[in-house]
Amino acid sequence: MATTALELRHLETLLALAECGSLSKAAARLFLTQSALSHQLKALESHYGAALVEKSVRPLRVTAIGHRLVTLAKAVLPQVAEAGRDVARLAQGHAGPLRVAVQCHNCFDWLMPAMDAYRSLWPEVELDIISGYVVDPLPLLERGEAELAIIHDRQEPRDTIVFSPLFRYESVALMSPRHPLASKQWLEADDFAGETLITYPVPDEMLDLMKHCLTPAGINPKRRTAELTVAILQLVASGRGIAALPSWTVGNYIERGYVVSRPIGPAGLRCELYAATSRSTADAAYIREFVALTRTLSLTQLAGVSAL
Repeated sequence: MATTALELRHLETLLALAECGSLSKAAARLFLTQSALSHQLKALESHYGAALVEKSVRPLRVTAIGHRLVTLAKAVLPQVAEAGRDVARLAQGHAGPLRVAVQCHNCFDWLMPAMDAYRSLWPEVELDIISGYVVDPLPLLERGEAELAIIHDRQEPRDTIVFSPLFRYESVALMSPRHPLASKQWLEADDFAGETLITYPVPDEMLDLMKHCLTPAGINPKRRTAELTVAILQLVASGRGIAALPSWTVGNYIERGYVVSRPIGPAGLRCELYAATSRSTADAAYIREFVALTRTLSLTQLAGVSAL
């Protein structure tokens, strides 16, 4: 039997496999390559002389032996994390405020559950969202008016700002099942030219479809705006126009047949989200944990997202 002492990283790996259901998603969550994760799993299985997961099924399942270790992970890892938070509080003093600036409307769909989970871990943190979306939140960080910002796309490096990857997602075109474009496998920029585009009331540079597809193609369709995601989807379902939203926002409407989705371009329109923090506060434990928690929950719970 190979000698491989059970370490915290092994428990983290097994828990990630159990919760993510695939080697690729678990590796992304743990910031590992799939090869490194497989090697780690193989060493553990060699140590115990038994399989810990069933990789031949989708999603993969943990075996009875693996389940015992996952149970241990669920008991031990939260205690280790709690002890780490307590040590950080003692070493760094009380946590400060955490004011979050958001650059996109639909970020709220996944950010609110992450904030709810975070509050139970850091109840003393004054957690708040700066009212409304902000076109350029980075000056707020530099002026000390926010501690964290959720932003689109990779930014140019700045001496005063630290950028942390959150996840990659796909923006899909949405239309009524009765819309003529629903017969296409994917939509091209020209398909939007004669349509009414239903969007949030934000500048074009803040819309994935406009920024990465239509504006470069010189296409500027008619507009209708709505503040809420559900209002956009209702207008699309009623045949009032078409829209483009992240795939995680539309699952229920597609399942019920209210709208259909199509890729934008044959490879799809892939977009990115990052967390930005001031370099002066980026190493604060309570801020680092918020970034890590939002990333982990997003990769685990949101449909159609992947690691950056």
